[in-house]
Amino acid sequence: MQDVNLNRSSAEGPAHKSLIKRWGRDTSGATAIEFAVIALPFFLFAFGILGLGLHYFTNTSLEHAVETAARKIRTGQAQSEGKTLQDFKQMVCDATTGYIKCDNKLQIHIQSGSNWANIVPKSCVNNGQLAQASGAGTDALKASSGEAGVVVLVTACYEWDLAQKLPFLLMGDLSNGSALIQAVSTFRTEPYQ
Repeated sequence: MQDVNLNRSSAEGPAHKSLIKRWGRDTSGATAIEFAVIALPFFLFAFGILGLGLHYFTNTSLEHAVETAARKIRTGQAQSEGKTLQDFKQMVCDATTGYIKCDNKLQIHIQSGSNWANIVPKSCVNNGQLAQASGAGTDALKASSGEAGVVVLVTACYEWDLAQKLPFLLMGDLSNGSALIQAVSTFRTEPYQ
């Protein structure tokens, strides 16, 4: 009886080794396993590039819009036409692409002074939330931007919601997960009067 058990164990040894060799040479399904290993880093990389591209696009669009609208203050056109702060915000919105939502996600701060030292930039964030615009929308733009020959600082603060949907990029710096995008234009108004 012992001889039979010895023969059986010696017969299982080489068969077991041959099974391991066959399993090691089998390549059916290797592509699926390789794809599973590579897919996650690839998709994270691809979505990261897409997310950063959208952030750059939004930032560039907002900067262009602020510069375009601020030129009307610099030349005195906006003050001469009696524009309000809401009108100026609409000028910024009109100069952006349709991608930027101009409701309460965009806040504009306009400050003026006789020289550069008199201007202290306002923060776009208040307790982790987007800070409200300085002044009411119906206020005359001239009250914030001043007369001819003064220094003006225009700051646009935009709450970019897409950062909430791309949490792996860690771009959100507001308490709700949105990212703050800021655009600034500083200049001395021309002697338009």
